[in-house]
Order: sequence, then C-alpha cells, then structure tokens
Amino acid sequence: MRPLRSLWRRRLSALALALLAGGAAGAAVPVPAAGDQAGFRFQIVTADETSVTRRIAEDLYKRLVPIFGGFRTELAQKRRLVYVTIGPVALRNTAARKCDCVIIAAYTSSQVWRAITAELPAARLYNMTAIYGEPGPADQLKLVSLLYRRPVRVAAIISADTAYLKPLLDGAVPVEIEDYNAGADINYALNRVGQAQVLLAMPDRTVYSAENFRNILLSTYRHNQGVIGFSADMVRAGALATTFSNIEHINAHIADLANDFVATGDLPPPQFPRYFRTIVNEGVARSLQVAVSDDARKFGREPHPRRP
Repeated sequence: MRPLRSLWRRRLSALALALLAGGAAGAAVPVPAAGDQAGFRFQIVTADETSVTRRIAEDLYKRLVPIFGGFRTELAQKRRLVYVTIGPVALRNTAARKCDCVIIAAYTSSQVWRAITAELPAARLYNMTAIYGEPGPADQLKLVSLLYRRPVRVAAIISADTAYLKPLLDGAVPVEIEDYNAGADINYALNRVGQAQVLLAMPDRTVYSAENFRNILLSTYRHNQGVIGFSADMVRAGALATTFSNIEHINAHIADLANDFVATGDLPPPQFPRYFRTIVNEGVARSLQVAVSDDARKFGREPHPRRP
C-alpha cells in the first residue's frame, strides 16, 4: 500500500484544485458565436475567452449551423432565438433575460443547474434544458461492475444539495447512502461507509469541500476503498476510475439535441452526457488489487463520425 499512500500525498493539492473547479468536463468554455440565416437564429453564449473557449465555440458553431440552417418549423417562423449557454455564468446571465427564447445549457453541473433554475418561474423552465457536465450515475455504476466483476458494496456520501440524485442510485448495483450535513464531522460519515469497497464520489461541493479533502482521501486509503471520481482530473490525482465526457462528446450531444428540437419543436428534460469514455488510474488499481479488464478500459459511448 506504500505506493498508493505516496501517490495520494503527492497529488492531494492537484485533486483539491480539480474538485474546486467543479470537476466537470471542459470547465472553461466558448466565446459568443451567432448565426442568422433564413428562418433561424441561434447564439452561443459564454463568459470567458480562453483558448479552450475558442476551440469549443468553433467546433460547436460548425455543428449547429447546418442544423439550424434547415429550421423551417413554426418555431422558426416566429424567429425565436435559441441560446446555447456554456458554463454557469452564461446560464445565469441568459436565464435572467426577459425574452421569448429557448435555452440549451451545457458544461454546467446538475447541482448548479438546479440552483440557478430554482430561482426562475415554472413557465420559464418549459423553454430550457441542459446537458450536465458530470458523468451519469448509471454509467458510473456500470463501470463499477466492469472493474470489480463481482458484487461489491458501494457507498455515496450525499448532502441536501444533491439529495435529488438518490433515486438515480437505486439500480442494479445497490448504493449505501450516507447523508451529510454541512459543517458536520466528515470523519463520522467516512467511518460509517468504511466497510464499502467503493466510494462513489458525486460532484457535491458540500461534501467535497476544501476542508474535507484530506480526510476523505486518507480515509479511503486506510479502508482500501476504490474511489469512482467525477472527472478525469480526479482520476489523474488518485481516484480509481471514472467515465468522462470531453469537448467533442458534449458538443455532439448538443448537436443531437438541437437536431431533435428542430425536427419536433420539443425540448427534452435535462440529462447527463450521452457520449463518454473511461479513464483508469492503473497505479491505483494495482495498489487496490483490482485487475482491470479491457471491457472496463474501453467502456464508453462514442458519437457517430461527423460527415466531412
């Protein structure tokens, strides 16, 4: 176990930064881009202009122009503006506008989405949807099954801020839920789930706070627990594995959603990423004596290749 102890101590600061950044794929995102052809209008909205932002904006714009170019429904005739918001700040600013518009939010966690939309009138939500930035719980639990290939105890520590995720953890792989109150002693919760072989980490800023990081990592090390993280950075910093969605995955999902919207005029409910792949920390797996199969390494769902 010495290699695992050394690994986690070296990477503790890196993990803290990754978690505080939100842990979602593509934390920095697009510069504004707009289209206005016969029968449609759309705009990509963001709050920063980094290189990653430009990359996402350019790729997403190329995907959306052909879709909205064929926009000939009644919705198009009314020339309603479709906003694609990238990141929490862009979502909050756009949601506050008074307009007869549609909002497709991306690169925002489910927790942040719920916090922002909770402040809006119910009628406003009818014209809004989202693709969350974090992995879907069902995909994470499938990954657990592929990694361990035997029944294991899985636990998750959840605060009131992410209690809405509990129904999603009641599936083929049972998850032991440990409720956590802000400001409580995290060690108590960690000891309560200490017998579980796997800790499923959720993007909950109340649980995975700066004050709790060290205790969580040291506790899972002592209990020989594998941590299923919620970002690729978290795995690089010492978690066992996670599913994750990169820029192309998220942008392809946005394009799918936009295409369906153009065809039907209906928005689906907010959802977790459709496309993803898996990252495994092989060093941590060896330390935990988890024999990782190719099925686990290759677990994912890729979008169809784009037409040239």
